[in-house]
Amino acid sequence: MRLLALWLTLAVSSAFAQTGQITVDRARAELCTPTFCAPVLIGAHLRNGYFPVQHARVLAPGYGGDVLAFDTRIDGVPMAIHRVWTLKPEQRRVERLQGPLAGRLGVTGGCINVMPDVYARLVDCCSKGVVVIQN
Repeated sequence: MRLLALWLTLAVSSAFAQTGQITVDRARAELCTPTFCAPVLIGAHLRNGYFPVQHARVLAPGYGGDVLAFDTRIDGVPMAIHRVWTLKPEQRRVERLQGPLAGRLGVTGGCINVMPDVYARLVDCCSKGVVVIQN
């Protein structure tokens, strides 16, 4: 019986990891998956909720060709997790992403910006998963 319980626990844990859940803590400007956590830049339009992730191509410059789309703002603008956007150097997004918490809040128009290496890990683990946004 104990062996069955252990097997079920491992099977459920494995299935959970495969769902690729990304949890974003707005108050801490941090995202976590079952295997790692990383700082993020976030914006004021980011709302709490549970959203399916869609790995999508993007032709607009600055996004690296793809994003992990998860929601749409009330004005119709798509929301996504993507590589840190650097087309306006005066915003110093890379520096802010590497800096203290206060500099990472309210930076974006609603998307979640991450470092390129973090984005690659998210695509590998979570491109068919869900994003949970919470305070």
